[in-house]
Amino acid sequence: MSTVDTKVDHSIRLLFELSRDDNPRLFDDLMRFNKGPKRVNRLRFLAHEGLLAQQWLPGMTVAVPMAAAPKALPHVGVDPAVARQTGQAFEVSNGGAED
Repeated sequence: MSTVDTKVDHSIRLLFELSRDDNPRLFDDLMRFNKGPKRVNRLRFLAHEGLLAQQWLPGMTVAVPMAAAPKALPHVGVDPAVARQTGQAFEVSNGGAED
């Protein structure tokens, strides 16, 4: 094996299509930016925040009604019901690595 074959690539390159019908809210948000680095960075930011929201949800010990959530959790812009549905859709485990 050459040294090139033994190197581990620590990056992921994604190419995907998104139509407005798939997710109108995400589509409109991303369309605010011209094609290029700003749009990619916005998508990267949204993915990171979504990951934090999924990891935040299992650690919750107190259920907060959504009517009280903006007052009780002003620093968190996460709807626990939506985060739970997203976690279930992607089968998020409690921090364990998938085999």
